[in-house]
Amino acid sequence: MKDIRAGRLSSDEIEANFSDFHPPLTRSEALIEADRCYFCYDAPCTTACPTGIDIPSFIQKIRSDNIAGSAETILGANIMGGMCARVCPTEVLCEEACVRNSHEDKPVEIGLLQRYATDPVIDENIQFWQRGEPTGKRIAVVGAGPAGLACAHRLAAFGHEVVIFCRDDKPGGLNEYGIAAYKTLHNFAQREVNWILEIGGIEIRTGVLLGSEITLEQLQDQFDAVFLGMGMGGVRQLGIPGEDAEGVMDAVDYIARLRQCEDLADLAVGRRVVVIGGGMTAIDVAVQTKKLGAEDVTICYRRGPEQMNASDLEQQVAQVSGVRIKHWAAPREIVVQDDVVEGIVFDYTKTAEDGTLQPTGETFALEADMIFKAIGQTVLHDAVESRLTITHGKIAVSNDRRTSEDGVWAGGDCVSDGDDLTVVAVQDGKIAAHSIHDFLSGGSHD
Repeated sequence: MKDIRAGRLSSDEIEANFSDFHPPLTRSEALIEADRCYFCYDAPCTTACPTGIDIPSFIQKIRSDNIAGSAETILGANIMGGMCARVCPTEVLCEEACVRNSHEDKPVEIGLLQRYATDPVIDENIQFWQRGEPTGKRIAVVGAGPAGLACAHRLAAFGHEVVIFCRDDKPGGLNEYGIAAYKTLHNFAQREVNWILEIGGIEIRTGVLLGSEITLEQLQDQFDAVFLGMGMGGVRQLGIPGEDAEGVMDAVDYIARLRQCEDLADLAVGRRVVVIGGGMTAIDVAVQTKKLGAEDVTICYRRGPEQMNASDLEQQVAQVSGVRIKHWAAPREIVVQDDVVEGIVFDYTKTAEDGTLQPTGETFALEADMIFKAIGQTVLHDAVESRLTITHGKIAVSNDRRTSEDGVWAGGDCVSDGDDLTVVAVQDGKIAAHSIHDFLSGGSHD
């Protein structure tokens, strides 16, 4: 029998469960941590950062109590440094590269130091940049997520006029709708967006979906350049019997509902939850349903732990939170009674000699009230595939983020050959902005 309901925990219990995942450093803690940095000349941490933040420089400024200067160094390279300080997988990027990272020592807590420097800037609305002298050029940006906002901010600094077309009711993209609630408290995503927009010259039009309310061809006709940063809009299907039953849900949609819910105690959750997938979305929805009061939460992934897109740390977070992770399990069939989910059957899997994934011939079943699909998304490329080159379901781009169509750039999750990370999307937007500016200034069109 289906057991999905709200109020499994009290509001006080849920508030405690969704408290700050990484509490901010105090001044004394920040100074102690900053003092651990060796300020390496070659700075492997900076090399590991997709946006190229000068990490030793910003940490040195923290040591001298120059917090604004530290933030300017961070935000000059990564305009969304505040959110990235919260959600970046620093354990596999800058902190993994830290020379102190060893069995005998731990890396400098770069992410927490970055938050220490950037939070006051957002809170106090300190601005380091202003819009450049107007150029008379107009650029359309599709998507108000990290890639689109980073591109728009840099273009505004160059003096261009930017119009962002956002399909959602609020800007922010996955930072607003897709990040686990315990990682970004107190409406931080919108506060960061508002800070970014203070530069001026950026207009946001919400509720506009590319391919529906407006087409790529229309944008090309009306603007001097177009940047596509709309993320991933389509949902991958399991392709198994029972997938349309009540209780089978898209993990991204549920996280979005959770992020917009005023009282999480009002959000219904199952007693027995199964999550299919091995990435950050799978971890986030599993941990959050557990924090909402689900009794039994299991992540099932078709390959081994080494192949999971979620980092080792995030897998550990899930397990510490009471989530069970089962590897080598591929969904076979959803068990349905009267169009309602009752459970799911999995094939045990193995890797064959040729590297392909194969069932072993054995199966197992789990009871479930809710089943979440977290197996990835696809670009809603019906709106662009007739005009752009698509590779593996994503938009193909050059090193400077140009698409196959003259005057159109793209970045973020919707492009091929990139990691689905906020920090990577920001870098894409920044690179594209410089390329667009060069294009509009009469530079190379190659």
